[in-house]
Amino acid sequence: MSFDSLGLTAGLLRAIGDQGYSEPTPIQRKAIPVILKGKDVLAGAQTGTGKTAGFTLPLLQRLNANHTRSGRRPVRALVLTPTRELAAQVGASVNTYGRHLPLQSAVIFGGVKINPQIDKLRRGVDILVATPGRLLDHARQKTVDLSRIEILVLDEADRMLDMGFIHDIRKVLALLPENGARQNLLFSATFSAEIKRLADRLLDRPELIEVPRCDITAERIAQVVHPVDRQRKRELLSHLIGSRNWRQVLVFTRTKHGANRLAQQLEQDGLSAAAIHGNKSQGARTRALAGFKNGGVRVLVATDIAARGLDIDQLPHVVNYELPNVPEDYVHRIGRTGRAGNEGEAVSLVCVDEHKLLRDIERLLKDRIPRMVLQGYAPDPSIRAEPIQNGRNGKSGSQPRKQSAGRNPGRSSAKGASDARRETGSTRSDGKRAQAKPAHKHVRRKSSDSRAKPQHRHPRSGQDRKKAALI
Repeated sequence: MSFDSLGLTAGLLRAIGDQGYSEPTPIQRKAIPVILKGKDVLAGAQTGTGKTAGFTLPLLQRLNANHTRSGRRPVRALVLTPTRELAAQVGASVNTYGRHLPLQSAVIFGGVKINPQIDKLRRGVDILVATPGRLLDHARQKTVDLSRIEILVLDEADRMLDMGFIHDIRKVLALLPENGARQNLLFSATFSAEIKRLADRLLDRPELIEVPRCDITAERIAQVVHPVDRQRKRELLSHLIGSRNWRQVLVFTRTKHGANRLAQQLEQDGLSAAAIHGNKSQGARTRALAGFKNGGVRVLVATDIAARGLDIDQLPHVVNYELPNVPEDYVHRIGRTGRAGNEGEAVSLVCVDEHKLLRDIERLLKDRIPRMVLQGYAPDPSIRAEPIQNGRNGKSGSQPRKQSAGRNPGRSSAKGASDARRETGSTRSDGKRAQAKPAHKHVRRKSSDSRAKPQHRHPRSGQDRKKAALI
């Protein structure tokens, strides 16, 4: 099947041809005709399956069919993404495929100045790609009008809920026209109880579209596990990169601190490396990614959330320096390689602490990942497993994080929401909370002072006063 058979217009087919694509992926074959008909869609699609083009192409065609050249452009399509990098990737896809169409688009996310975004919105855009936090910032400042949205897309909806965005999503939905007045497209790698509840509220008789979830891991990506002691992971990683002459490697860690530390250690080993995570400024993240793409940075060390949306052509190697606590994150990680029909390699360095995490991943994949003990790096059988340090996914890495499907999912997602606001650059979840921050800081300073006072308050003698001064 070719793109010609999907009902796309000449302008879009021309843009697709400019990119060198000739055959649609399974998710594109199934989603594009349905979206062109104006139906709501609930699509199960993993990263690397071509899902972005799967909704971008029909969205562009539907908007262009009703495009009017006169008057100010209202925002007619909204795409919500969980991270800045994914927002930038979707925005680039909109520009690429819409280059021959008279439509305007904008991408807004936090971590950068808001005024240029306001100027862009004032000039009028047809398609807006945004992260929830910054979008609500604009809504509060009344710099964006969402009352005329015709198409809503939630991209990687499961990740947005995992990051604690459910309350922000509800606030955004309250700013949109009623369900019957717009088309809703929800894309998710998994269908948790939360996703199903969101779909029930958001979608109107949706068309369910699914593609085989693990084809991406089986067909194009060579996977291998190298057992190794936890203290020798860094040594083995440097050995693999150097001895095999890997020139471009994406390495995953669980925590931001771990990403910083590993990047510094690799630099000490003579390997150009950079870390990318939510505590980095948008400028630092952009520079690190640009250096990685142009070859200036050989190793990019990333956390799971920060790596969402990284789209690197022909990335050859992905390394799980630490296994993720959530099995689905493994699929998302290795999906950074083996994209657009290219082959890739996914290497996991697994210590005794991570054996249960590895079993959970293999249970998800319904397959056993080959093991290969490298000479000189055989693990010491006398070393016992230790609890995995707290990362973004719960209290202990030995237990996978449960979906927050209980009575109060918002409460269990509070930490994730805080991390998510750092990832998307939003400095607040609502105006009231933002105003309260200075008061909290004042209280903390006050309580800190009060704790210090009893240690040397009102000394009873000169000797006591000398001791207090030393303290």
